[in-house]
Amino acid sequence: MHPDEPSHLIRDDADIDAGTAPMALPDELVPTPADAAETLLPDADAAVEAEPVGAVVEAPLELPDDPAEARDVLLEAFSETRRAAAGYAEALQRVAADYDNYRKRVERDRAEMIERASQRILEQLLPALDNFDAALAYEPQTPAEEKILDGMRGTHSQLMEILEREGLEPVDALGHGFDPAVHEAVAGPTGGGDDLVVDQELRKGYSMRGRLIRPSLVTVEATEEGGENTDDTERS
Repeated sequence: MHPDEPSHLIRDDADIDAGTAPMALPDELVPTPADAAETLLPDADAAVEAEPVGAVVEAPLELPDDPAEARDVLLEAFSETRRAAAGYAEALQRVAADYDNYRKRVERDRAEMIERASQRILEQLLPALDNFDAALAYEPQTPAEEKILDGMRGTHSQLMEILEREGLEPVDALGHGFDPAVHEAVAGPTGGGDDLVVDQELRKGYSMRGRLIRPSLVTVEATEEGGENTDDTERS
């Protein structure tokens, strides 16, 4: 045994061999239930479950002893509950309507964004379509040139079918009445009062789903109110 060790904490080897129980601690060293509770729960208020934020705690309804008065109190409480429920239902309907409007607006904005992106691509393809039109207007001089033009016609037709499925449409011009909303005239009569008709299309115009992308570049001639061309009237 070490000379500094307290004698009451040392067990004899004989006691250990005999299987005897260890010596009990003094009473002042044994923790009481109150000490254990204080150790495990230093703050008793923290163990209490907190009420949810914003929770409405309603006091229990106190009814008078008189049955008639109790009935009136219950009816008033029921009316207040119904009014509150109606207010909640109305608020829910407003939220649902606002969400439906938001969903429709998002879908509309998405469709417009896709359409604008498609329109930008189609606008960049217009010079290529103009080149096709210029090449197809050429009169072949040899069988080889005719074969080349046949191949170009097939490619141009296939390309136009794809673009038309995307909403591209050529503007009607040749032989139709002049419409300044979709036609751009570069030559024509200077006098007014006569109907104008497109007699030559210099460059095709295109629209996409009803929206004009580029007007047709045309020349116009005047016609009389009867609808006949001026040249035909002079010849008659």
